[in-house]
Amino acid sequence: MRQKKPRPRFPGLKLKDEDRELLRRKARERLTVRTWKRIRMLQLLDEGKTLAATAAAVGSAVPSVRRVGERYLAAGVEVALKDAKRPVPPRKLDARQEAAIVAMVCGPPPEGRARWTIMLIVEECMKRKLVDQVGRETIRVLLKNHALKPWREKNGSSGLRVAQVAREIAP
Repeated sequence: MRQKKPRPRFPGLKLKDEDRELLRRKARERLTVRTWKRIRMLQLLDEGKTLAATAAAVGSAVPSVRRVGERYLAAGVEVALKDAKRPVPPRKLDARQEAAIVAMVCGPPPEGRARWTIMLIVEECMKRKLVDQVGRETIRVLLKNHALKPWREKNGSSGLRVAQVAREIAP
């Protein structure tokens, strides 16, 4: 079994006077619970409380308290109070692929089928080589964003809708 590498001991922190005053002012503002907890964590760590005591007082986990403290030590108050940036996944379909899929769905379904289903759209996209690979959730979101419900007769698509979508997507 692989052992965890021990983390270095948290060195503790002492707030600068201007940071302490900034936190005191911010604590009086209207804040999200997350931001308020982070302010309180910094204040308690400044008072000399341990990570575990701070976590218990704030109602959080010890790793969260450690992370906030380490972010303060590395980059200051503003960084410690905000969430870290999260990666944005790349788009699965480009505008041309979306337009081609919407145009396909707005047309008649394949022979032997009464209407389009999401899985049928996925299969047809790959059979027609519109995309190399696509998941049903990507297709579902695409249809939702264009207000298309091809599996329902009364909310199906029409040639008029195809022209409108093509104008929206065309570069």
